[in-house]
Amino acid sequence: MISAPRLEAITPANLEAAIGIRVHPDQEHRVAPVVRSLAEAYAHPDTAWPRLILDGDRPVGFLMAFFGLDFGGGGGRPDLRSGLWRLNIAAGEQGRGYGRFAVAGVAAEIRRRGGTRLTTTWAPGGDGPEDFYLALGFRPTGETSGDQRVGELHLT
Repeated sequence: MISAPRLEAITPANLEAAIGIRVHPDQEHRVAPVVRSLAEAYAHPDTAWPRLILDGDRPVGFLMAFFGLDFGGGGGRPDLRSGLWRLNIAAGEQGRGYGRFAVAGVAAEIRRRGGTRLTTTWAPGGDGPEDFYLALGFRPTGETSGDQRVGELHLT
């Protein structure tokens, strides 16, 4: 059960804990490892928001959000989006509410920044996280990003 979850910025003090987060082996083909996310965050410092998910002092997951990326709207208009870029819940910690907590944390940060929608992607298929996102209220937009479906959650 979640006792006192929180999101922490990645620092030298918790870097090893973040890198040590591993999903179930049968999920590894569905989500990039944390070390790749941290490399992407380094390459996109103005938009990436990597966070370690802690329960008390125990690392239980990792998320990376993005803010204000332009996905190019029609007619040359910008289509600025914010959302969940990556979510890795440790294998032994899944099913305890940490994923839901992570999504709520990203939603709160988007609201704090003035946003009204949270975007994410997922791989279709029975072994992917589609059911998790749909249960949280995400709805497919009909778009794809590579082989991933794009989903959106309207924030109120």
